[in-house]
Amino acid sequence: MVNFGGSAPATTFVNSTQLTAAVPAASIASTGTPAVTVTNPAPGGGTSKAINFTITSGVNSAPTINYLYPSCAPAGEQSFQLQVVGPYPGSNLVAGSVVRWNGSDRPTTSDALNGLLAQISASDVAAAGTAAVTVFNPAPGGGSSNSLPFAITTGTVGPQSIAVDPAGEFAYVASFGCNGNSGGYVSMYTINPTTGALSIGSTVPSNDELTDSVTVDPSGKFVYVTSSGDVWDIDFGSVLAYTINPTTGALTSTTGGIIGTGINGTPELFNSVAVDPSGKFAYAADGGAFPAGSFGGDSSVSMYTINSTTGALTSIGMIAAGYGPDSVAVDPAGKFAYVANFDSNDVSMYTIDATTGALASIGTIAAGTSPDSVAVDPAGKFAYVTNFNSNDVSMYTIDAATGALTFIGSIAAGTNPFSVAVDPAGKFAYVANWTGSNADGSVSMYTIDATTGVLTPTGTIATELSPTSIAIHPSGKFAYVANSGSNSVSMYSIDTATGTLTLIGTIGT
Repeated sequence: MVNFGGSAPATTFVNSTQLTAAVPAASIASTGTPAVTVTNPAPGGGTSKAINFTITSGVNSAPTINYLYPSCAPAGEQSFQLQVVGPYPGSNLVAGSVVRWNGSDRPTTSDALNGLLAQISASDVAAAGTAAVTVFNPAPGGGSSNSLPFAITTGTVGPQSIAVDPAGEFAYVASFGCNGNSGGYVSMYTINPTTGALSIGSTVPSNDELTDSVTVDPSGKFVYVTSSGDVWDIDFGSVLAYTINPTTGALTSTTGGIIGTGINGTPELFNSVAVDPSGKFAYAADGGAFPAGSFGGDSSVSMYTINSTTGALTSIGMIAAGYGPDSVAVDPAGKFAYVANFDSNDVSMYTIDATTGALASIGTIAAGTSPDSVAVDPAGKFAYVTNFNSNDVSMYTIDAATGALTFIGSIAAGTNPFSVAVDPAGKFAYVANWTGSNADGSVSMYTIDATTGVLTPTGTIATELSPTSIAIHPSGKFAYVANSGSNSVSMYSIDTATGTLTLIGTIGT
């Protein structure tokens, strides 16, 4: 039997853990906190401890909001949904709560118990600045919440990766977003074929945190963007797919992406993705943002087939890698794949089934300390791996029949080498040196011995803050470096005889 504030409403037994009680309107006619207990009959039986039931006045309180997602957007962004979240419990959001942008109502829907979704238009973020976001509760009572700032930036924040399309017409940059705490973006640039200079085009959201890498497929029709996610927000990462407008280079998001739902109970936290030369298969390094073996850590490579019409990915399974796989590369013939494992200081080697795309392990080979990027030369004869914490580059030859790597030595790079690229002629290699958070970085330049694959240093050139990625134009005439600390891309011309880089200029992301 239920006792509600001293009365005994009609009680129905549901099961051993649940009762229902028909509380009459008279029992909740005034505010208060009546005690609720349950009494079991004799023999034995007894009365439970009391729990208070709160009866409010029916007057809405002013709401409270804690954070915005995203909390910034680049000027010129498309329309998007803004998530506004309050504390739980205690946000005081009610039916009819509405999000206000600089004091003006925006179309609002409920998002679970303590959040709202508001539709923000392109005109709201057309110009750089700061918008004030509040929530208003209607009468009776009600009122406005505290205000949270929404930053409209001159460009995207924290560029992590840059890729150039096979025709050399467009470049794409994947950026974290608001210092990695909000949804990321992909910026598109057109490339001047004579000077190599970039011109900013459109920007699209990646709709995920920690947007790590961008890859263009060999046909130049599709772009794939990876995210390592944030397990604290129950975000297991993604590989998002976009189609490329062949005339403008603009991206359109497709339904062909993959969300890391945790195959076999393991959350997928994608660090990078590579597409094979035929454009039929894709491979994602599932290193994640946390150590292997922890929740959010992973040690595998995800395998996909690609729909040649839509670019959609279809999973064909996963295969084990070393600890913390951070980068994946496919050889130019599409026969072999290589994965740099940041936490186990080695490189996983695989053969590729030409019919199914499935990988088969052929073992691992040691690298330096914390390998984080791998590249294969255009002839498929040599591979190069940057080692973030030993400040060097491991060099390998590739067995043309088996795909096995043979170590041929290492060579010094700058501080914290983060990304390696080889020019299309296979004559030169370039390494972007991160150097440190918000510190000026550099690019190390090397010539490649065509017979042995050994690198010979030819100097360094400065970048802006904390470079994270380098890409070479298909013509071999230009190079581009994404600078995560200064929110920019450095542009260089390449001396085709010596491989020396010369700064053209920088452009914001």
